[in-house]
Amino acid sequence: MVFPLPPSSDIDWDNMDPTRPHLGRGHVEATFHAATGTWTKPRWVESPYLSIHGLAPCLQYGQQVFEGLKGKSPKRTKGGVNPRANSSVLASPQTAFRGPNDEVYIFRPRDHARRMARSSAAVCMPALEEEFFLECVRKAVAGNTEILPPHGSNASLYIRPFLLGSGPQFAPIPPNEFTFAVFVAPLYAYLGTQALDALILDEFDRAAPKGTGAVKVGGNYAPVMPWSIRARQQGYGMTLHLDSLTHTEIDEFSTSAFVGIIDENGERTVVVTDSKNIIESFTSDSCVALARSLGWKVEKRPILYTELGKFTEVIAAGSAAALVPIRSITRPSTGDKFVFESTNPCCAELSKMLSDYQRGMTEDVFGWRYRVEADGIAPCD
Repeated sequence: MVFPLPPSSDIDWDNMDPTRPHLGRGHVEATFHAATGTWTKPRWVESPYLSIHGLAPCLQYGQQVFEGLKGKSPKRTKGGVNPRANSSVLASPQTAFRGPNDEVYIFRPRDHARRMARSSAAVCMPALEEEFFLECVRKAVAGNTEILPPHGSNASLYIRPFLLGSGPQFAPIPPNEFTFAVFVAPLYAYLGTQALDALILDEFDRAAPKGTGAVKVGGNYAPVMPWSIRARQQGYGMTLHLDSLTHTEIDEFSTSAFVGIIDENGERTVVVTDSKNIIESFTSDSCVALARSLGWKVEKRPILYTELGKFTEVIAAGSAAALVPIRSITRPSTGDKFVFESTNPCCAELSKMLSDYQRGMTEDVFGWRYRVEADGIAPCD
């Protein structure tokens, strides 16, 4: 069998509806049995539906965690790079995509495996061994390469691994069975690629101090939905959260990490928060590493709300959201509005560097890129 398969001709790659994903040939599942303390071998499942008992803790008590990986193809036309492609579409933290010679890569998969292990521990679920996680992700990507977007597409392949407490019971304690699954689907950067206006939420706190803000559990996201909808109705494409204890420090955007840029006469400084109540962002971490390679200064520290006026640019950095430049940040409770650089030169430079890195167009000096084969996965040399 040819590997990878060519992109499907049945998909309109320029007009995909994120509410109706193309799920390809199937997904991967594995089951953990507490009685034996072992996982079953990863199995291929053609149906897009899971068989979960109605009394499973994942449904009753929210015992579930997930990861977000994204894959895509280099943006090329017959003459080279697609001139219509916005580089920020490509700037995601972990990717499985077609390289220049039709290779398939995944970006920073071990980091995602480790983060999922931390999330699992936070809600009393068994951690997956890194190699097991990698094999399940590889199997899901390798079995669905026909939905890996073509070179000229603005789309990417999004990879969604998740772990559920699936054994039925009423008691809010760990069940005797857990289900791990990996789905993939082509997706655009769902927040788009143009600069967005952001709204600070003072009426809602995303995460309690010493709570679950630093792990990827579904319960962190659903409560934000009504506030995000309200913000969009008011013309804001993104919401920003301050720390829940004092409302004086920047935490993160609802779906992305906060990255601030200070440009003083060409001397650039990247500022990211060291808050313990936010999810570790590999997009942000990748940008920091690339910024250092450019000779830019990097500061990882608490970011005061009162510092917003010092930033030349602000970037929202996330997996499904990619790198999104922020045009302005508004706080209705104080009447403050901060406006940032309209051309976003630093965001554009970091986006291009990261996209080139992910696509195999530059040397893998950080050891982030893994190559997917039909029967294995290994770091690039």
